[in-house]
Amino acid sequence: MAARLLFTSAGNGSSNNLARSIRAGAGSSYIVGCNADQFSLKKSDADRNYVVPPADHPEWGAVLHWIMKTERLNLIIPTVDSDVESLSHARKNLGEYLFLPNETVLGVCRDKYRLISLLRRNGIDAPETYPVRDLKNVNRIFQQLKGGRPLWCRVRSGAGSLGALPVQTPEQARSWIRYWKEMRGVPVTAFLLSEYLPGRDFGCQSVWKDGRLVLIKTYERLSYLGMGSQPSRFSSVAALAKTVFEPKVVDTCVRAIKLLDAKASGVFSVDLKEDVRGNPCITEVGVGRFTSATNIFDMTGKHNMARTFVQLAQGLPVKIKDSYDAAPDWYMMRDLDGPPRIFHASQFADSIHTTWQGATSGRGGPKAKGRGRSGWRTFKSTRR
Repeated sequence: MAARLLFTSAGNGSSNNLARSIRAGAGSSYIVGCNADQFSLKKSDADRNYVVPPADHPEWGAVLHWIMKTERLNLIIPTVDSDVESLSHARKNLGEYLFLPNETVLGVCRDKYRLISLLRRNGIDAPETYPVRDLKNVNRIFQQLKGGRPLWCRVRSGAGSLGALPVQTPEQARSWIRYWKEMRGVPVTAFLLSEYLPGRDFGCQSVWKDGRLVLIKTYERLSYLGMGSQPSRFSSVAALAKTVFEPKVVDTCVRAIKLLDAKASGVFSVDLKEDVRGNPCITEVGVGRFTSATNIFDMTGKHNMARTFVQLAQGLPVKIKDSYDAAPDWYMMRDLDGPPRIFHASQFADSIHTTWQGATSGRGGPKAKGRGRSGWRTFKSTRR
């Protein structure tokens, strides 16, 4: 059966990457995109695109329903968090086309403080975190976190490391929060302060059906898009990432999702960082949509996660023996312009030639192809 899908917010990076993933899987697919922004639709990789009202328009749900009937589609897939929330509120009219976690789970995960508090109460590793009630209690939070430096300051909802910054002193935290309040209208009470996690940075994505884990994969972020322009030098969007085999990460994520919903269904994306002891700690859980990095989960390993999600949503049988599909040492590189590039570690030096080894040693410069497997190794050898 061909998959006939509607992507919301079509034309953004997440929707185009998801389209790429689904088309890479077995079987045919027909993808329709919709967006309130006609300019964004010009970037859409969908087979057909529709301009729709904004999600807060009273006829938005009716328009999506019309598209589903007109195009004979069977599944709506949101590609941004705000669409997950809007579709969840429209379950009464669009529920037959949705494969989303329940509303309670969405509400918990939307609020990072509520989520982290729940995890910590139930013995699941997450950073010690306190809400900022007002600027006066920032000093008290620094004392409660026992002088750990720096602390991590961020907004308790939203994606993309919104309002995130490492801070060394209470005054730095107050100034940062005050800036966001005055310049961006973000209230003081929207901020959190938590222990800083210095270790490796992981992403884990999984698909579930009626409380059963069907497929789960893990990767590690090695660098970030926009590092130079980000005050924190971090982002949830990796510029360079690699697949990893990390059973401890998987165990932490599975325990958290089962805690959130014993009958979990849909897609869950978990961000984790290691604490000073090397324990992976959950910093946030995204529900109901695939991450913009989904290609690293869909184009490596034995199973295409996006395709698996679509099959589960359609009620088709999915036979996966080992739910943890680990295929280590696949890399993904991303930049602002162009699709992600995925390759195995063994392919790292393919079609790459060095020039300076021959030039610096007098052996012919550019003609001395292949003298080193990579520029870094060759450069080291010329400096001995």
